[in-house]
Amino acid sequence: MYTAIVFLPLLGFLIAGWLALVTPRDKAHKHRLDRNAQWVTSGLMLVSWVLSGVAFLEVALHGQTTTVELLSWMRSGALDVSWALKIDTLTAVMLVVVTTVSAMVHVYSIGYMHHDPDIPRFMSFLSLFTFCMLMLVTADNLVQLFFGWEGVGLASYLLIGFWYDKPSANEAAIKAFVVNRVGDFGFALGIFATFVLFGTVDLDVIFGAAAGQADATFQVFGMEAHALTAICLLLFLGAMGKSAQLGLHTWLPDAMEGPTPVSALIHAATMVTAGVFMVARLSPLFEYSETALLVVTYVGAATAFFAATVGLVQNDIKRVIAYSTCSQLGYMFFACGVSAYSAGIFHLMTHAFFKALLFLGAGSVIHAMSDEQDMRKMGGIRRLIPWTYWLMVIGSLALAGIGIPGTGIGFAGFFSKDVILESAWGAHSGIGAFAFWLGVAAAFMTAFYSMRLLMMTFHGAPRADETTMAHVHESPKVMIVPLVVLAVGAVFAGYAGYELFVGHDAPHFWGNAIFVAEHHHALENAHHAPLWVKWLPLVMAVSGLTLGYLFYGPMSHLPGLLATRFRSVYDLLLNKWWFDELYDVLFVRPAFVIGRAFWRTGDGAIIDGLGPDGVAAQVIAWSKRAVRLQTGYVYHYAFAMLIGVAGLVTWYLSVQG
Repeated sequence: MYTAIVFLPLLGFLIAGWLALVTPRDKAHKHRLDRNAQWVTSGLMLVSWVLSGVAFLEVALHGQTTTVELLSWMRSGALDVSWALKIDTLTAVMLVVVTTVSAMVHVYSIGYMHHDPDIPRFMSFLSLFTFCMLMLVTADNLVQLFFGWEGVGLASYLLIGFWYDKPSANEAAIKAFVVNRVGDFGFALGIFATFVLFGTVDLDVIFGAAAGQADATFQVFGMEAHALTAICLLLFLGAMGKSAQLGLHTWLPDAMEGPTPVSALIHAATMVTAGVFMVARLSPLFEYSETALLVVTYVGAATAFFAATVGLVQNDIKRVIAYSTCSQLGYMFFACGVSAYSAGIFHLMTHAFFKALLFLGAGSVIHAMSDEQDMRKMGGIRRLIPWTYWLMVIGSLALAGIGIPGTGIGFAGFFSKDVILESAWGAHSGIGAFAFWLGVAAAFMTAFYSMRLLMMTFHGAPRADETTMAHVHESPKVMIVPLVVLAVGAVFAGYAGYELFVGHDAPHFWGNAIFVAEHHHALENAHHAPLWVKWLPLVMAVSGLTLGYLFYGPMSHLPGLLATRFRSVYDLLLNKWWFDELYDVLFVRPAFVIGRAFWRTGDGAIIDGLGPDGVAAQVIAWSKRAVRLQTGYVYHYAFAMLIGVAGLVTWYLSVQG
């Protein structure tokens, strides 16, 4: 069963990929090819989804953990790597998350990509991504995890740049690929360092030996470094790139150039959460490095706050949701940083439902608005697309974390986000307080831009032209049904999973899948947080929603006045804190200068000048000189012969003498 879950998407990729290579004879034949690719990939993905549900029940609820050996991969000295599927509670949760979102995206794409000329290629890329992500979350060793890690990077490059005739899509794909390579370089170094310290890449062996290496050190460039701290920081660098944390976040908003189903699959619920999964999976290492945990907490909290500020003023509907994703990933990371790993994974699970719902809902809006993404050109479409509107409302309320503490009433995001904030408070540390207050501020901003999105998109007077408004229509059922499924998760997943993930049943539920040191009590303390800690996030969320309604409803003149009055702040947020411009000055332009210098001086002047071009130039020059000797006059040749004879006689006489 576990093998089928992982490899059915690979089979879908191969079949759809083969269909993409078939040249259609006519329109009817092309339609059949497109349909076959859609139904094969979607059908196999739905089967994998159902099997993942069965696996979750067996593993998480009945404790049936196992390792499925597939084959031996490489053996070289102490390095022994096999293909194996590690099945435990953490894997089971990720299987459900990945296959649920992927299955819904596959089905949704049948309607959304209906008019695209390259449907089989798109469906094959979706299935390839899903296979790589499943290989990542089932990895039994670090090398296999790295295979899945790089596989989703490749698939994301292909999907972001799917519309390769758009220069902006190509640039976004390249940017995502390059920025992730920065993080992946650190990730690879972390794997190398782990092998040096433990002599293996097998996760179970590493975890078993971690306590014994708690005080081990490395000698690096003449300096002594705490081994596990160095390893964890290098591995976390990879997580920062993949999960778009502050500093390596710049690729995520630009990745919205890909089709909207890509945004929902990759940038909402699966690939960007790989970093959070990796930190939770390697909790037996991170728990022995307080420095690494502090860095994870700081980066996560800073990202949650930073991305929320940028989301306040973005006008592209998909970019607002993208920065929201970046912010929510920050919550997950600082939960892991205060050793509340299960709270981070809980939020990962609930976030998958409501964020995929929001992205696909945004796709439904874009579909209705004739591919328009600018919210300033929307408005007044609530009654024209009622299903999309109410589903987006559900997703927005789940994102804002609306619920009543102590009652069990609330949307999914309420249960998971609040327990993260309570855990940050429960850490009883300076960095925990830092994360708590930045998280509370981000909660207010999240609610504000969620309401802003709803008001600008659906309410008020129509701001689109008459032609666009005349074509506004509700999406077909094949697009609405996946939204309904995700909406059910956005409403009930938090309540259904609370006790298992972070409540009284959590120790039994997680078993050995997550390790927390005995002196880390953040999650335990979260359950004893005072009332003000429990109610403050709700107060901030309701305040944000109310302010968003006022600013973009009855008092719609205020945003413009504030933007004019605080122009520098507005420009800072609108331009994403100038990170792209800063990186352009620090890295891009110097790279071009260095590249041109190497090209002109190194390659042109030295290598080519002294090498192929130089040799060729000398041959031509001497050939021209030799040509001058061939005049065609007999007396010139006679003179040359006499000179030759005189030379030979002179040489002979000198030798004899």
